[in-house]
Amino acid sequence: MIAEEYELDERQIDRIIAMAWEDRTTFEAIEFQFGLKEVEVIRFMREQMHPRNWRKWRARVQGRKTKHEKLRSDDVSRFKSKAQRQITGNRISKKKY
Repeated sequence: MIAEEYELDERQIDRIIAMAWEDRTTFEAIEFQFGLKEVEVIRFMREQMHPRNWRKWRARVQGRKTKHEKLRSDDVSRFKSKAQRQITGNRISKKKY
């Protein structure tokens, strides 16, 4: 497992999952912070998530320009969106508006 290979604790695992779900967070940002390349993030998400949720995530990020630093526009410069919420227990907290 990737988590064991990189000796990630629960907090780091939750953070990687949150970053992977966030549209504005690039795979390069995850690599910069945790050392996981894009293919490793994909494998990590597959290991950590229920298959149905993994398929939803994979469909969401596949071909998304904002997940790759070289493909997105120059006006996006943050790793984290203001709307991003904490994730604990591999579940996204409900946004309250």
